[in-house]
Amino acid sequence: MHRRKLIFSVFALYPLNLLAKFQAFSSSKTGKGFKVAAGESRFGEQYKMKGVTFNTLDIKISSSDTEGDFAVFEQTGLTPKGGPPLHIHPFQDEWFYVVNGEYFFQVGTDQHRLTAGDMIFLPRKIQHAFVQLTEKGKMVVSYHPAGKMEAFFKVTNEWKSPPSKMEIDKVFAEHDMKVVGPPLKYE
Repeated sequence: MHRRKLIFSVFALYPLNLLAKFQAFSSSKTGKGFKVAAGESRFGEQYKMKGVTFNTLDIKISSSDTEGDFAVFEQTGLTPKGGPPLHIHPFQDEWFYVVNGEYFFQVGTDQHRLTAGDMIFLPRKIQHAFVQLTEKGKMVVSYHPAGKMEAFFKVTNEWKSPPSKMEIDKVFAEHDMKVVGPPLKYE
């Protein structure tokens, strides 16, 4: 009889434990909304992807705002016919929303041409890359979870000269990505 009461008590308290964890989780986030104006970054710092592209990135929602759940960037494309190398994020899903310009994406073996208003989802563990087709472009990109992407863009912003392929591979790896091929070409 005592054993039955003990087991019942443990199961009865379990929902309370879950509720306490949820309340701690939800109250530890930013706790209030915020606005980031057009052309500005969440903390006033714009990143450039030197050596990979000439694109700039503005943090709109930081991983520090979401306890690492996700991060959102606005990417201004300044690299016609350029883009990142074919790579994999083993721990993150990614999505892109094209604000203006045209882009060509490869996701696994699938290929897609995107224009303003189009969105693409890139699941974790699937190789992907994109190339900018127009002179200028703009996309909103989000990483779920945020991972080490803010730190990655900070490193690429600090490069003073074009990095070697070995250095690019190393920096990608240090930020939980794996380069698996060259940047895409689009004719």
